[in-house]
Amino acid sequence: MSGHSKWKNIMHKKEKTDAQRASVFTKIGKEISVAVKEGGPDPVSNSKLAALIAKAKSNNIPNDNIERAIKKASSSDAAQLSVMRYEGYGPSGVAVIVEAATDNPNRTTPEVRSYFSKYKGNLGTTGCVSYLFEDKGLILVSAEDVDEDKLMEDALEAGASDFVADDGIFEIYTEVDDLEAVRSDLDSKGYPIESAELDKIPSTYVTLTDADDIKYMNLLIDHLEDNDDVTGVFHNWENCDD
Repeated sequence: MSGHSKWKNIMHKKEKTDAQRASVFTKIGKEISVAVKEGGPDPVSNSKLAALIAKAKSNNIPNDNIERAIKKASSSDAAQLSVMRYEGYGPSGVAVIVEAATDNPNRTTPEVRSYFSKYKGNLGTTGCVSYLFEDKGLILVSAEDVDEDKLMEDALEAGASDFVADDGIFEIYTEVDDLEAVRSDLDSKGYPIESAELDKIPSTYVTLTDADDIKYMNLLIDHLEDNDDVTGVFHNWENCDD
């Protein structure tokens, strides 16, 4: 299903978040605030919140911090955030979806548009690329000292929908509502979970061969991910980990 291993790209993100942990928690905190406003503070009945709790835990955010973020989002004086989705194209037609949570769309939208324009892309209209992606939960488990057959059996029994072994990592896919249950089950069995979060899985991929295209695509992704309002960047660049 995955088309290629995301492991090197995930590790690149992990290195950045380890160095900028406060920024990462700010972003996840915004996502939690939006999820609580939309579906309430109980992760049992709010699958989006449950998925964000899994994401926070995979980023080593303490439970106390997560609980405080949920409590803060539930208060009447919580910041009012607008959920924004931007769709467009990077160099050579790479499909890109950007998700943001912002208190000022008039600030965020021009910033996102400028990144696309500056790095050989263009911002499109709503729906122009989203049809190329499917929402899934994605759990990454390190393959070191893990029995593949046993993990696959446990993952499928826990409710996973697909399992891929690739390049030193096991990719476990779930339906959106099943992510936290599968993550919790595997965690309780002691599997080394590297990441657990909602993802958008492309149905087709674009391979970049031109050096300038590769450079600008990397710059586009980096600038989007460094923006404090941006909570997620998804694309169908096939050889992003080369």
